[in-house]
Amino acid sequence: MSEPIDWLPDGTPYSPRFGDRYHSENGGLEQASGVFLQGCGLPGAWAGQRQWRILETGFGFGLNFLITWAAWRADPQRCGLLHFVSTEAWPVSADDLHRAHASHPHLADLAHALHQQWWGLLPGVHRLRFDEGRVLLTLYVGDTQAMLRQQAPTVDSVYLDGFSPQRNPDIWDEHTLKAVARCCRRGTRLATWTIARAVRDTLAQCGFEVQRVPGIPPKRDNLHAVYAPRWEPRTARGTAVPDVPVAPGRCIVIGGGMAGAASAASLARRGWQVQVLDAAPAPAAGASALPAGVFAPHVSPDDSVLSRLSRSGVRTTLQQAGWALAEGTDWSACGVLEHRVDGSPGLPAAWAPGSAGAQWSIPAPPAALGAAGLPPGTSACWHARAGWIRPARLVEALLSQPGIEWRGDCAVAQLRQTPSHTAQTDLTGPHGDGCWQALDAQGVVLAEAPLVVIAAGAASARLLGHRWQLQPVRGQVSWGLHDSTAPRPPMAPFPVNGHGNLVPAFTASAPEAAGGIAHASTGLPPAWVMGSTFERGVDTLPPSLADQHAAHAANLAKLRTLQPQAAMAVGAALQAGADGVPQHAGAARSWSAVRCTSPDRLPIAGPVAAAELPGLWTCTAMGARGLTLALLCGELLAARLHGEPLPLDARLARALGTERL
Repeated sequence: MSEPIDWLPDGTPYSPRFGDRYHSENGGLEQASGVFLQGCGLPGAWAGQRQWRILETGFGFGLNFLITWAAWRADPQRCGLLHFVSTEAWPVSADDLHRAHASHPHLADLAHALHQQWWGLLPGVHRLRFDEGRVLLTLYVGDTQAMLRQQAPTVDSVYLDGFSPQRNPDIWDEHTLKAVARCCRRGTRLATWTIARAVRDTLAQCGFEVQRVPGIPPKRDNLHAVYAPRWEPRTARGTAVPDVPVAPGRCIVIGGGMAGAASAASLARRGWQVQVLDAAPAPAAGASALPAGVFAPHVSPDDSVLSRLSRSGVRTTLQQAGWALAEGTDWSACGVLEHRVDGSPGLPAAWAPGSAGAQWSIPAPPAALGAAGLPPGTSACWHARAGWIRPARLVEALLSQPGIEWRGDCAVAQLRQTPSHTAQTDLTGPHGDGCWQALDAQGVVLAEAPLVVIAAGAASARLLGHRWQLQPVRGQVSWGLHDSTAPRPPMAPFPVNGHGNLVPAFTASAPEAAGGIAHASTGLPPAWVMGSTFERGVDTLPPSLADQHAAHAANLAKLRTLQPQAAMAVGAALQAGADGVPQHAGAARSWSAVRCTSPDRLPIAGPVAAAELPGLWTCTAMGARGLTLALLCGELLAARLHGEPLPLDARLARALGTERL
């Protein structure tokens, strides 16, 4: 449940838990600007920087974040990427958040954007994205000391906030301040409103040079500090903390599907000049050419690794699709019904009504079951933060971002590592280790750059030297146009998944209707798609007519279990296209592609072999969850490369990392 709030007569929020007001007596604006922003030398300190990373202890109602974001927007010399990391053990409700900001009309647009993403804040790490991914708010929901030790971000500024040391001593104690110090690089500036002797002494013991400065009334003094220890700071792994993140330059991304486009877009937003090399003549020609697919969180009673990963992925997909695609045409966040065909409830017991978990998924209400033609009492979940998406449209939008050059008909047969002095251009890798060349089958250099990201789906295995036993998995879906001359079939108005899935209506395009893949919307009737098969170890394309028939039968069998009423209508469409040549507009078609999976069925994102092959990274093995996880993996790759705060729980990042293999 959300943190309860009392409201004082002057409109200030008050915490019954700590017996203290959230803002100073004169309101929070002057404190946010004078104590924290100016106390850390901002905005001047971030001028001309590629990124700036701020850590705040105690998010509260987010006023410090909003003031910092507003200052960033107003600054023509602002940093390219603003990271704001904040801890909060007790998140307030979205309604209280909205009420607290109503008295600041000049922050209304920013406050509204924050309010729109303020949902589903379960314990853990949540990445909220603003201004098309250039302002990144990372919320650590949980105990400050524990979260900082777990995540260990490196930051450039620190806002020490929170309730007073007398009211909330844990957030100011020695162990928490040591955890804060471990997140600092040499020169990190810290500001706070308290001048408590214990805080001053502990900061000094942790390596800060501390000084009193004139305060914001009614406070006489504030504290400023600079991290300048007399010893060499070291991380938990025993390596020196880098003072300067990797500088962006030129890079090559191999693969023009979801994983490649996600990686390219994340790197381009950080200033890289990206060449995307693809063997196909057009982007999204492989598994990302799926006519339409479902993105939804995975649920499990024990809230497994995959369940937590999927929530981080869904949030990322919702955010990026929201600013890149046309709602209703390219995608829809309409919600998804999951029919739990094994009869299990699926949801963690703690996800009671009104909880943060219930903002993600709940037991399916009777109305949703009825709309899907399922009887009352059916074991099912309703995922409110889910929907359908056209992957090719998202790939196109990602690749259209500034800094990305897409090159088709460029089949990379091998990669060659060269010292910088032998490269065709004077390029130096992210760690000063030379250059990579991408060569075709004849040995011709297609491109060269200090950084290469292999994101070629099933073709990744060959370029990676088959080091991780990646497995091809052929998948076939059945799809077709709704027959405008016939009554609308009894399908749910939203996607249904579980054992297979069905997207009941999406906008097809003309060449798709003719058997190809195109990317411009037309006035054609809506289409439906269901699937998919999982043919492990099979990479033959196109499938034979017999294989297509078998896939249609397998997909229909799944649908009969998933949504029996819809299966009757789809069965007729499959019969009309049984010979491979659709007999009328409503006849079914077959679509197939080869996916790539890792041994543990999780994606892989990270350096291939940091010591042996510096500058070679990968983002691959999305399996059947590319729509949910590819964008998250692209952001994880970029964050690791640049020394940024991770976009998800560090333990989940390790589950996706190359090191696990």
